[in-house]
Amino acid sequence: MVGRLDGKIAVVTGGCSGIGLGTVELFAAEGALVVAADLQDEKGAMLEKRFPDRVRYVRCDVTAEADVAAALGLADSAFGGLDILFNNAGHGGTPAGVEDMTVEGWDKTFALLVRGPAIGMKHAVPLMAKRGGGSIINTASIAGLQAGFGPLAYSTAKAAVIHMSRCAAAELSPRKIRVNAICPGLIATSIFGASMGLPREVADQMAAQVAQIGPKIQPIPKSGLPEDIARAALYLASADSEFVTGTHIVVDGGITVGPRSAWDVNTPSPILAAMGITPEQAEQMRAALIASGGAG
Repeated sequence: MVGRLDGKIAVVTGGCSGIGLGTVELFAAEGALVVAADLQDEKGAMLEKRFPDRVRYVRCDVTAEADVAAALGLADSAFGGLDILFNNAGHGGTPAGVEDMTVEGWDKTFALLVRGPAIGMKHAVPLMAKRGGGSIINTASIAGLQAGFGPLAYSTAKAAVIHMSRCAAAELSPRKIRVNAICPGLIATSIFGASMGLPREVADQMAAQVAQIGPKIQPIPKSGLPEDIARAALYLASADSEFVTGTHIVVDGGITVGPRSAWDVNTPSPILAAMGITPEQAEQMRAALIASGGAG
């Protein structure tokens, strides 16, 4: 059976856990040769043992340009080039708000979430150009689309990633390099616990709690899992999306479609509630309007 990424070479940053791991596994299963770039050496070694012919691990801090260049260079030296870059490594960043933020916390957040992907794109371009083009995918977030889904610095950085992807797509289109972003919603990974400063093992366990919460607060009543994002990344990495660039794909179970009242019939409209109209009264008004044939 032919895989959707047969003959393709990919680099996935943050590739040893969460969304990155799910993507490495799916890309390898679909025929790609993958470099998993991360800071988790033990998990990286396990990945190489699981996929001895398809996956190489490299230690990589995406805030360090030399590390990023080396990771992409490994794809070239070990596998023969680069077709796909998934800039996925991330963290919740500083939790501080406007009044409490520090310049150091802000800069560290942007170095990881914005500068890291920018460096990745920079070093990917010449390698992809030699292969006749490629696909760059950047992990953004629904926090970059709406307020209330993440801290200030994180949310602002993810909004920057969305626009950076759009601008890079325009610039790189003559070289046949597509650039897109994915905006995950509530996905059961360790990022939530890690952002709270919990040890990696505890943060990993916290992902199970996130999986229980998701179905209760979004229109699609299932847990958001790493493989949901991995499948979106597979689409953007494959020829199926050859006419898609400069956009972002929201994978969030519908949580950003509107307030809960928009999709949960048991939740009253906040506007009607503010007007003192009960759900029963609203239903009576609706029924009367329908019976009259609509507004006159």
